[in-house]
Amino acid sequence: MSRVYNFSAGPAMLPVEVLKEAASEMLDYQGSGMSVMEMSHRSQVFQNIIDEAEADLRDLLNIPDNYKVLFLQGGASQQFAAVPMNLMKNGVADYIVTGQWSKKAAQEAEKYGKVNVIASSADKTFSYIPDCSDLPIDDDADYVYICENNTIYGTKYKELPNTKGKTLVADVSSCFLSEPHDVEKYGVLYGGVQKNIGPAGVVIAIIREDLIRDDVLPGTPTMLKYKTQADKGSLYNTPPCYGIYICGKVFKWLKKQGGLAAMKEHNEKKAKILYDYLDQSKMFKGTVVPKDRSLMNVPFVIGDKDLEAKFVKEADAAGFVNLKGHRTVGGMRASIYNAMPIEGVEALVEFMKKFEKENA
Repeated sequence: MSRVYNFSAGPAMLPVEVLKEAASEMLDYQGSGMSVMEMSHRSQVFQNIIDEAEADLRDLLNIPDNYKVLFLQGGASQQFAAVPMNLMKNGVADYIVTGQWSKKAAQEAEKYGKVNVIASSADKTFSYIPDCSDLPIDDDADYVYICENNTIYGTKYKELPNTKGKTLVADVSSCFLSEPHDVEKYGVLYGGVQKNIGPAGVVIAIIREDLIRDDVLPGTPTMLKYKTQADKGSLYNTPPCYGIYICGKVFKWLKKQGGLAAMKEHNEKKAKILYDYLDQSKMFKGTVVPKDRSLMNVPFVIGDKDLEAKFVKEADAAGFVNLKGHRTVGGMRASIYNAMPIEGVEALVEFMKKFEKENA
């Protein structure tokens, strides 16, 4: 069986090189006589795996010493609760709602304190990023929250909001390690790894040390306290060992590609191929304001549901899978994360041209 081009929004493609290396170590990891899936998280062998993964991530992102790196479980959605539980000292937070996930995060945070939605793009179906240069930041706000890349709607912040000195918290799940991040601009950045970095089941949180405190909201579960996890080096309980191991291999793969600046350049080339075609096509239309387009998630429509269903079905049969748009918006979406090769995007565009010609 030949591999398909998988345009899923997540779990998504992983680098073939990483998969082959993991396959070669499946039964016996580096002479240990067992798979990483079988070994104790308390063993020195696994300690070396997680330590090396953290060191490579710190290297890739230039993470300052006063930030902790946590490998957690529960996905990004669990952080919707963990963030306010750990950070809502004054009981107030400002949220910028640019899609489904920031909206859900704001709704979850309302359980723990006062939430101000200080900007939103809901008025135009989240097809743009609002102006965040002069926001009505609450004096008492403990943090300002964004979802930096909107997986469903295909938008991306090109400039971070002006938080007027308040802590910035960002869910970066679908743009994590697709380009450089200036970590010092954030108090917390976190993301589920199942898009750009590894298999589902791991969320990585990078947190400034002054935000890791004992005085969290009363009733915060032990497992959701950042201090619990930070004090034990992500090993308070059994972590998602195999997922962390794969993440570590992807970090090494990214370094081999030239790091995050090289990755951004590569991703810009890929996205340009698809956006250039959408901009001149008479059948397919992109749904996002051009200046706010994501390099990772490209939603597009035909405007005819029957024709869209036909396109998705024929694309799937041709080896271009998971192109159906999210159930809340319909249409199509191509997620072109780090591991998607340029050839995959080029082949998709050729298929779209053929479909357009045959169905004009």
